[in-house]
Amino acid sequence: MTTALAATNRIISPALQRAIDSFDDPRGFLAVASIGIPTKETVAAQRADLELWAKARRDPMDYDGIIETTRGHYARLVGVDVDRVATGSQTSVMTSLIAAAVPSGAEVLCVDGDFSSIVFPFLQRSDIRVRHTTVADLADAITDDTWLVSFSHVQSATGVVADVAAIAAAARNHGAYTFCDFTQSAGVHPVDASLVDVSVCHAYKWLCSPRGVAFLTISEEFQDKLVPLQAGWYAGESVWASCYGPNMVLASNARRFDVSPAWPAWVGAEPAIRMFSELDMDEVWARTSGLGDLLCDGLGIPQQHQAIVTWPDADGYDLRKLIAADIRVSGRAGRLRASIHLWNDESDIAAVVAALK
Repeated sequence: MTTALAATNRIISPALQRAIDSFDDPRGFLAVASIGIPTKETVAAQRADLELWAKARRDPMDYDGIIETTRGHYARLVGVDVDRVATGSQTSVMTSLIAAAVPSGAEVLCVDGDFSSIVFPFLQRSDIRVRHTTVADLADAITDDTWLVSFSHVQSATGVVADVAAIAAAARNHGAYTFCDFTQSAGVHPVDASLVDVSVCHAYKWLCSPRGVAFLTISEEFQDKLVPLQAGWYAGESVWASCYGPNMVLASNARRFDVSPAWPAWVGAEPAIRMFSELDMDEVWARTSGLGDLLCDGLGIPQQHQAIVTWPDADGYDLRKLIAADIRVSGRAGRLRASIHLWNDESDIAAVVAALK
């Protein structure tokens, strides 16, 4: 038995089996790196919320407990205290706060080809220096001139996994801060947000939540570097006493960076993020990356040890063949991207190989 096949044949824990069974019809879906699919509980929760709204049975305060509970789920998932978690709706918006904090003349080190949401906001600052390198060389490229290192834990275009601990250690040695995007890793790969100074994550991919639910984690030290430019009533120490000016008393912790929530999205996110917070992420990663290596073996390409498997497909030929076979994948940066989550199994891998061979 190949190593990849052995990894996929491990005994599945009861918690992971329940999570797999919580999805309705996932066969042939290998595009979670573009958009996740909801659990049955998420669908039911949003339908119930819509019914309550339609019957005039919803009040804005009804959502406060849902949002705080979800904040707690996410804090457990990424290994930080709940008072270090802020809520938002888009990663690029939260990145703009970080970009605004970079001192004039300072250097921000980014990864060449990284997702635009954690690159473009820095490029709008003509008074700072933005330098790019490869994800493999990132730790070695940090210098004493670097103020911030910005990178994704898992690269969107290639699935390559960054060594967060090594990058964070190198940054500390040079007095630099670290900013990490966990959008392509939280929910499929073990994540420790406490290793970095600040992080962002949108939950609509691997966390299988409605779009519009995002998180920012921030250390106490780095919190003092940021100005809450997007502060509104939801950033107040007492939310419902913060609806009107001119008096402003913001939350003392990371909540001061909260933005007012898109309520229905959080209703759907709560059961999904709760489910992922209760899983063993090492088990999830072993399953998904093992299936990824099984796909590599079937295609005759080197194993990538990733949940996102990519290969060259500049003309989109393989993409069209897979779509014609009703297999949902995506194309990014001239490559075919197949992203494997906990619901996928050997039959999905066999279907991809059969369609292409």
